[in-house]
Amino acid sequence: MNANIMVIVVLLPMLAGALVSLIPFKTRTQMMVYIESVVLLNSALVLAMLLNQPDEPVVLFRFTGDLSLSFRLDGLGTVFTAILAALWPLATLYSFEYMKHEGHEKFFFMFYVITYGVTLGIALAEDIVTMYCFYEMLTLVTLPLIMHTLSREAILASRTYLYYSLGGAAFAFIGMIFILTYGTTSVFVPGGVLDMAAVGNKTNLLLFIYVLCFCGFSVKTAMWPFSAWLPKAGAAPTPVTALLHAVAVVKAGAFTIMRVTYYSFGTDILKGSWAQYVVMALVIFTIVYGCSRALKETHIKRRLAWSTVSNLSYILFGVVLMTPLGLVGALCHMVFHAVMKICSFFCAGSVIYKTGKNYVHELDGFGRKMPKVFIIFAISGFALMGVPGLCGFISKWNLAKAAVESQNTLAYVGVAALLVSALLTAMYMMTICVRAFFPGKDFDYDTIREVEDPNWMMILPLVIFAVAMLVFGLHPQPVIQALESVAAVMQ
Repeated sequence: MNANIMVIVVLLPMLAGALVSLIPFKTRTQMMVYIESVVLLNSALVLAMLLNQPDEPVVLFRFTGDLSLSFRLDGLGTVFTAILAALWPLATLYSFEYMKHEGHEKFFFMFYVITYGVTLGIALAEDIVTMYCFYEMLTLVTLPLIMHTLSREAILASRTYLYYSLGGAAFAFIGMIFILTYGTTSVFVPGGVLDMAAVGNKTNLLLFIYVLCFCGFSVKTAMWPFSAWLPKAGAAPTPVTALLHAVAVVKAGAFTIMRVTYYSFGTDILKGSWAQYVVMALVIFTIVYGCSRALKETHIKRRLAWSTVSNLSYILFGVVLMTPLGLVGALCHMVFHAVMKICSFFCAGSVIYKTGKNYVHELDGFGRKMPKVFIIFAISGFALMGVPGLCGFISKWNLAKAAVESQNTLAYVGVAALLVSALLTAMYMMTICVRAFFPGKDFDYDTIREVEDPNWMMILPLVIFAVAMLVFGLHPQPVIQALESVAAVMQ
């Protein structure tokens, strides 16, 4: 397939999204048809690209020398691209109903569609310069989405997000400069690009730079101590928070860390070093910290946000094991967490949309009035816990197996953290379900008699996600085999 298709799938949603604010749609339906058509068309092009992978890279713009904006599709990029193409059309469909009463819809959907293209730019980046440029662009196009409501809370949340992102970008930029200085090329190469002859006796300096770079890119994964921005971003409309937590921003952060670790610095210099132990310690602490904060949180979207803080560190834990099996576990959780978390957020959003209730203690009895939403929410909760038969169990099993086989002493602590996290997840997710389905024998259902499930535009994506969690949990082998082929390149 012609390599130019990579340019098309990146630029099409960016240009088409920009036109949303300019096209004089006569009705809301016309706007919805236009937006969904653009997203579906782009996802179809992505699918065609994945089935007929272009062999050659393509240069979008050349600055000077080997510094350019260029795209290439490899195994790792294929995984992230597939997640985006599968989830974005469903997220868009859900957004149509949710945003009906939020106002400024044109403004919202303009940036919503543009973000699709920008995130694909990160997934398809051939080199660290391209990835960094689109990574920074992602901050700019998601900022208006976070502050969409223009409430005081939303503005403060967007400000926090911007400050953290800019600080992280500065650290990441330092890492990029060192890679360009001590690397043989800016292009991503399995195993890394560092020229050890040029590095010489500067190994400890490079390890320190890796830690800085890791922390810089991990800002978007909300790793401790950079977690504060993500729960605050819950002030944004639910389609935005789902986008942040499941599809675009946090996953982009995890993806860039994979790139830097395995394709830029390389595991030969990192594995067994003090830098590996530092980042692994941060990741393990975040796993438990995020769950602990989720357990204490009473606001449903912020509770799910702290859950994301923990679960994203599952992915990072697999990355910092720096083994092929660890990478399989990380990719596995990246895929499955996207489905689990977007489902749980959309369930929460459906409740907020239909009832205006935001806190856990306000959900008493809702399970019988909104059975579809809460049954699917329970499924996503069980999946996040790691119950066998659901996809969350598969990814956690692979991570624990990779940790044990790594023979890294600190990794054993990570396994314990995974078990503690599973217990805490059960507590903060099942509390919601118990209150919804079993409010107590004295509960007066007349107080919530007008509560009901949302329409098909919201329910259909939830059903698809629930089925996906079951299918991936019962028949994960095709996904695992595909991810193993990606990780095998690292050996």
